[in-house]
Amino acid sequence: MNLKDIVSVSGLPGLYKLVTTRNNGLVVEDFDSGKSKFLSVRKYQFTPLETVAIYTEDDACDMKDVFQKIKDQEGQNPLPSLSDKPNELFSYFEEILPDYDRDKVKISDVKKVIKWYNFLKTRDLFDLSEEE
Repeated sequence: MNLKDIVSVSGLPGLYKLVTTRNNGLVVEDFDSGKSKFLSVRKYQFTPLETVAIYTEDDACDMKDVFQKIKDQEGQNPLPSLSDKPNELFSYFEEILPDYDRDKVKISDVKKVIKWYNFLKTRDLFDLSEEE
């Protein structure tokens, strides 16, 4: 699973495909509409998904590995709803990543992982982004 060209943009919903970089910003493409737009670094912050990791007791677990664990367990352990209670979301996350750092990982992090996974899954981006 290759998350290299997928970015999260602060202040905008969803995830975007990185088209190109410029000195003063990025050109990103909306996955749904296919439209490209320029976003300035003065107004937005960009987070490539390949650089995101979840704190664990030992070190950190890359987002692609977290997504793979969710995908592998999805049959016997379905994704919870984002509106579920925090303790239910944390218990789900504990089944996916048992050694996550309980002091550093917040409920917003768990919700973001679930939201991003749903976003990628509904658009079949896991199959398209498999590494050769």
